[in-house]
Amino acid sequence: MDLGLRGKRALVTGASQGIGRAVAEALAREGCDLDLVARNAEALDAARIALTRSHHVEVTVHALDLAVRGSAAMLAECCGLADIVVNNAGNTPRGDILEVDEDTWRTGWELKIFGYINMTREFYRRMKERGAGVIVNVIGIGAEKLDYAYTAGTTGNAALVAMTRAVGSVSLDYGVRVMGVSPGWVETERAKRSLRKRAAEALGNAERWPELVNDWPRGRLIAPQEIADVVTFIASDRASAMSGHIVTVDAGFAARGYPHTRSHGAGQAGRQA
Repeated sequence: MDLGLRGKRALVTGASQGIGRAVAEALAREGCDLDLVARNAEALDAARIALTRSHHVEVTVHALDLAVRGSAAMLAECCGLADIVVNNAGNTPRGDILEVDEDTWRTGWELKIFGYINMTREFYRRMKERGAGVIVNVIGIGAEKLDYAYTAGTTGNAALVAMTRAVGSVSLDYGVRVMGVSPGWVETERAKRSLRKRAAEALGNAERWPELVNDWPRGRLIAPQEIADVVTFIASDRASAMSGHIVTVDAGFAARGYPHTRSHGAGQAGRQA
């Protein structure tokens, strides 16, 4: 299926690894020129070289910390003509309401919650003025699979869902679509670090973490490319009637009741990050 994205320009945050890197790959494969944003300049440059060689698209990198006030506005000044913006940068801390102190909570929210809000504000303003554009917020199923052990994240994700729906409910009147994708447990280094910690606690061996997902849907983590393909489709005109929607991509994880596992208490140990 031709998604009609060739020649479009897309900006992807958190693009040096994981879901963001997979989204950049998927968009480049469709012929999009790219602006890639992350804090790790070396990883960004490696991504730029690989994507340019593989897909012959123009790739510009921006080593930038979106947790810093004013960074979204600065990025919009140089990349304000982006046709597609994918907000993906974030690292909200795990822990319950008593474990996560105020400073840690605020630090996590500066990057993901306020980072997404500021990026949406800056780019939506410009897209609205020219009457075209797409913003996709990669959020997370913590918004619907409420998790006491991830209080800062589940609360922040719920706020981003509300913001996405509120803006997207009106944005299409101005030719702009604003949507969200909520992944479940994706095979990223961050997810595996969390699972290794849980395996060490529950099973006495961090490297036994794959056992924790045996009873999850499909018995495995979701591949980053599976999320990237959904992001790419809804960013295209093939999804032109979609705005204000949140697409959950979790293989049914959030809809299941836990614990429901057969061994090791895996379901309880492996709730959504």
